[in-house]
Amino acid sequence: MHPRTATWAPFEKCLLPAAAFMLLVTSTSVAETVEGLVVGIADGDTFTLLTPDQRQIKIRVAEIDAPERGQPFARRSRQQLADLIFQKDVAVHIQVVDRYNRVVGRPTIDDMDVTVEMIRSGAAWVYRTYSDDVQLYELERTAKTEGRGLWGLPEFDRVMPWDWRHGKHGKSSSNSARNAKTFQCGAKTYCREMVSCEEARFFLKTCGLDRLDGDGDGIPCEAMCR
Repeated sequence: MHPRTATWAPFEKCLLPAAAFMLLVTSTSVAETVEGLVVGIADGDTFTLLTPDQRQIKIRVAEIDAPERGQPFARRSRQQLADLIFQKDVAVHIQVVDRYNRVVGRPTIDDMDVTVEMIRSGAAWVYRTYSDDVQLYELERTAKTEGRGLWGLPEFDRVMPWDWRHGKHGKSSSNSARNAKTFQCGAKTYCREMVSCEEARFFLKTCGLDRLDGDGDGIPCEAMCR
């Protein structure tokens, strides 16, 4: 039995030293499986696994890329992964060990493939660089067509995480310049004062007015911006 007393630690660091980690991987061999209890969720594609011998291993869900912190839908993506696997026993079918010493693999619970479910629900993108799974691309197209999850966001908020990490945040420079001239940080503080969704987005993203995004999904003043 795995201990069930762990709490959800959303940004917990992996506690398994690199040398011990590599020993574990060598002993099981890559392309094998590691099993354990999920005790931490970092974001929509990374979690911490507690093995039966009490070692914590950071796992990167293979073939998907979830929104980064600060991106629209990041919290909902993390919650979706938590709903699927937190405090549950999973088996991770190892594909590789990445440069951050994370096991990269596809987690399963019984017959449920977590990678598939994250794409099916629109909680993550197929990671183009690392996946040639035709099923995942088909599921992503369906999620997009039906507006599930992040596919329900406005197009300029659907910046792929690999672009976001390189500073490509969606709106054109002309739009940003126009906003800077039209809106002014400090002029307003509440949703009831906003006259458009564009204005609300400016105050959230440019001015950092987090109160406009009560549920932390990256969408301000949802009655106006939905």
